[in-house]
Amino acid sequence: MGVLREQMERQMVLRRMSVRTRQSYSQAVAGLAKHYRRRPDQLTQQEVQAYLLYLIEERKLAPSSCKVALHGLRLFYHQTLQRADMQLSIPRARAPQRLPDILSQKEVERLFAAANLLKHRTVLMTAYAAGLRVSELCALKVTDIDSERMTIRVEQGKGAKDRYTLLSPLL
Repeated sequence: MGVLREQMERQMVLRRMSVRTRQSYSQAVAGLAKHYRRRPDQLTQQEVQAYLLYLIEERKLAPSSCKVALHGLRLFYHQTLQRADMQLSIPRARAPQRLPDILSQKEVERLFAAANLLKHRTVLMTAYAAGLRVSELCALKVTDIDSERMTIRVEQGKGAKDRYTLLSPLL
């Protein structure tokens, strides 16, 4: 699928999709090809729709994962192959809203105490206190911390958006 993959990649770059989205969409098309052991441009609409059903019923993927696969396959067939006749869909399923587990103060203290090195403890405390994602934490620089205003600047976080978060006085 070398030429098709390159065409699809160009389409995604033109749409300014993030690297992770491009990877997910490419994996969806590659998964389809692997499932049928044929090139995806040789598959019928019924086969692609059956693959989406397979993802839901047999692989038991989360609704959000199935939606990512659907959008990747739609982009491939509609934009890359210019097959507007390929109507793909999955039933809309709401993902259950779950509340996060909240750690007690003692559990948080034990978590921080488990980090033996000061550097590791600082990383854990920063992530927890500021509510940072791992990727945001890895990209954090000393210059992003404004201790005068008690804020942390998060550059290019989720959705390639900049934001500020609070700097805990204890931190």
